[in-house]
Amino acid sequence: MRKSLYAKLALALLGIFLVAAVMNVALTIHTSRLYDEEATQKLNRGLAATIARERPVIHHGTIDWKVLDNVFDALMAVNPSIEIYLLDANGRIMAFSAPPGKVKRKTVSLAPVQAFLAGQRLPIRGDDPRDLERRKIFSVARVDDGYLYVILGGEQHESAMSHIRASWILQQSMILAVAALLFALVAGLVLFGAMTRRLRNLARAVESNAEVMKLPVNGSGDEVDRLAHAFERQVQMLKEVDLHRRELIANVSHDLRTPLASLQGYIETLLLKEGQLSADEQRRFLEIANKHSERLGKLIDELFELAKLDAKVTPLHVEAFSMAELVQDVVQKFQLRGEQAGVKVGAKFDPALPLVMGDIALMERVLENLIENAIRYTPAGGNVTVSLMPQDGKLAVRVSDTGVGIAEESLPFIFDRFWRGEESTPRGGAGLGLAIAKRILELHGAVLVAQSQKNAGTTFSFAV
Repeated sequence: MRKSLYAKLALALLGIFLVAAVMNVALTIHTSRLYDEEATQKLNRGLAATIARERPVIHHGTIDWKVLDNVFDALMAVNPSIEIYLLDANGRIMAFSAPPGKVKRKTVSLAPVQAFLAGQRLPIRGDDPRDLERRKIFSVARVDDGYLYVILGGEQHESAMSHIRASWILQQSMILAVAALLFALVAGLVLFGAMTRRLRNLARAVESNAEVMKLPVNGSGDEVDRLAHAFERQVQMLKEVDLHRRELIANVSHDLRTPLASLQGYIETLLLKEGQLSADEQRRFLEIANKHSERLGKLIDELFELAKLDAKVTPLHVEAFSMAELVQDVVQKFQLRGEQAGVKVGAKFDPALPLVMGDIALMERVLENLIENAIRYTPAGGNVTVSLMPQDGKLAVRVSDTGVGIAEESLPFIFDRFWRGEESTPRGGAGLGLAIAKRILELHGAVLVAQSQKNAGTTFSFAV
């Protein structure tokens, strides 16, 4: 699945902001609780000392249980969120204001108590006698050989704190924090979109260019991956084009040199032996020179035509026409040439065929090249047949021969310009006819397909 760079950046940013939002909420709750504990413990720092001073519950080492019960009842009525415990010098719980069965500890650690009495920084948490694991803020004061230990926020205070954390003010704070994060997220996405827009446009342009040049396009990865793939393919294509260019120059040089050398040789012979040759010899030399001149002119015309087709500057004059009539005309044109080569050229089709859309002149050139190529590679006594038939809403055209055929390993190269197999060497031709036919059909959105078997014939087919 294709995933753009913008999508990756957006997902990464979304993940960062989600983590930041969770951390912000957790930090807000934690700091609000710490602040609440610090403020509560500071405000009630002297609570235990005040209780011990105003209502002494120990006289000469003896607990006045009646006074202690009155203190417990009075304070719990005034402030039910606190819990009062009387500890001995070792931290053992001697009395408490909690209901029976609620106290789980027998002793309270004195280290927090000593830290509180020493004036260390608040908040300081001490053991909660109601829970073996939990620690809470407290106030403490010395009473004779023991301590008056006041828990600031019992079970009722715990539920109150939960209610406060879910309060309107806290909710509004959370909403504002989330809104700020969402705003930053949207702003980041817009910024990323603006920053990656040119990269996306560049990737689309490069991919469009690659598709025009028939290069494979990498459908996965982000823009950077696709750009890297496209550049790699285009560099490879440029290397192949350079190789083909050098091969083309070598082939063109060879194909031009042969008729030029022959033409020059016969002309020089005529000049050197002027007056020594008979009229018949002069005419024969001139005919040979003219033949090479025609061959040279045809090669130059084909090169020019192929160059225009490759550059896609050849205009298409599309119109509806009868392919059957066109095939009949072209076949008749080549029947005389076929008779001279001992090859029978014919057509086979149903006359009631639908019209096709295309450039009739260029389609005629395709048929001429295919039939001429078939005659060239079909020995005397063979047949060349052009057949038409409907195929999937189109008209299929097949040019078949009973010639020498093409080796299987050569089939992938037969549409390359100047390609000629071993079997074609003595038969002439520049090797441009099939390349021209293929380019013309590509302009019409058709594909030229070759099927062949060595020494059994070849069939070229396309559908329009």
